[in-house]
Amino acid sequence: MNTSGGWSVHSGSPLLVRADPSNGVTRHAADVEFLHGIASRMAAEAPFDDVLNEVVDFATSVVKCDSCFIYLLEGDELVLRASKNYHPEAVGKLKLKLGQGITGWVAKHREPVVVAHSAALDPRFRFFNELPEDRFEAFLSVPLLSRRRVVGVINLQNIVAHDYNEREITFVSTVGFLVGAEIEMARLEKVKSQLADQLEIRKLVERAKGILQNELKISEGEAYLMLQRQSQHRRKSMKDIAEAVTLSHAVKRDWSQSTQSISENG
Repeated sequence: MNTSGGWSVHSGSPLLVRADPSNGVTRHAADVEFLHGIASRMAAEAPFDDVLNEVVDFATSVVKCDSCFIYLLEGDELVLRASKNYHPEAVGKLKLKLGQGITGWVAKHREPVVVAHSAALDPRFRFFNELPEDRFEAFLSVPLLSRRRVVGVINLQNIVAHDYNEREITFVSTVGFLVGAEIEMARLEKVKSQLADQLEIRKLVERAKGILQNELKISEGEAYLMLQRQSQHRRKSMKDIAEAVTLSHAVKRDWSQSTQSISENG
């Protein structure tokens, strides 16, 4: 489907492409199909970071801007987790509280903010030391929502004044609703994966402690302290040390069984 200035979706694929203005299909129809394409890609269970990058690409394709930030709510802080600007080093480091700056205000009130010019004069605006040369004139900030709960905020900024039209505002607001639930699901999956990894490491450390207790006739606390000291001394993780202990134990056990078998059959 094609239309002037819009986008289209390849048939049978969620891949997004720029629209061909030669087709007479209405802009509204193209917009709907584009949103459908975004939804299809989100439904493909993309990795968490890919979901964030997808949102950035979508937003910057709809609104011509100089910078795009995505903040995710982590505890009581909004943390910069994706960007399309000149400061990739700020990702994961830039943080602000709910209600702090325009971004914090949007998250707190769950309402979009549109500033066409002189954004720095808005009483909610805040400069960041991490981005000293950034002085934006225009600002579009939209909450990312999941079941009416804020999970993040997406900001689009322009160095020069920009009069955001109704289509741009509606589109970015729509993506806020569309991907809010997906971001929340992706975040929960990431947390679930991290918890599973932590549980596996804990089991591995427990096995290593048991081996040391049996072989060295020491207490559980002494075994753990030994693993911890080896981790610090060798600058390896507890997981690496525990794996080395269990591997060494397995090798010695297999060797013992092998020599015993040879002896019995000899």
